[in-house]
Amino acid sequence: MTYKVLALKWRPANFDEIIGQDHITKSLKNAIKFNRISHAFTFSGPRGVGKTTTARILAKELNSIEDINSSFDIIEMDAASNRGIDEIRSLRENVLIAPAHGRYKIYIIDEVHMLTKEAFNALLKTLEEPPGHVVFILATTDPYKMPSTILSRTQRYDFRRLSVDDIKKQLIIILKSENKEFNDESLALIARKADGSMRDALGYLDQVMNYCGNEINFDDVQNVLG
Repeated sequence: MTYKVLALKWRPANFDEIIGQDHITKSLKNAIKFNRISHAFTFSGPRGVGKTTTARILAKELNSIEDINSSFDIIEMDAASNRGIDEIRSLRENVLIAPAHGRYKIYIIDEVHMLTKEAFNALLKTLEEPPGHVVFILATTDPYKMPSTILSRTQRYDFRRLSVDDIKKQLIIILKSENKEFNDESLALIARKADGSMRDALGYLDQVMNYCGNEINFDDVQNVLG
């Protein structure tokens, strides 16, 4: 069976599994509960803290589905590789089409700050008068590179770097599930090295587990991470 890296294997599947962003997940759950859904969101913050994962969970909850990969109504774009005017023009044409199955047609645009000026201008026209069935979720590590005209038309949520304690708690859950032996100072070193990013922490843990086998100790973690 193909090995699945920890960052994918342990990717949160619902709001309650998201770590260290309670100020955001509570707001989003209440927005859904009370049917106060904005037509556009901006999720900003450092890499690896849950922006795209939260966007995918929000999309699942809005359309009441289990797997967004099987949905025609949820479209994910990477603005780093689809940053031009043609892609946004195509998007603007497609937003007019009603969703096939779900309540909303949802566009998740990752690294949105990478869009060109012309593409932002085209996107702005859609955000100014969005169809009622469309929701945009814009994710970015650098909101200061986004035009203020775009930001002002979205609900902005700022994701925080995770604390060392938050990261350690999740690492403990994972290592117990994986039947690995460990000590606290080893996990503290991994958590500090991750610098607030859960994705980085899981990447480091993958490396450490490959090196250490079933017992993770401080000296080995130091050798792996430097």
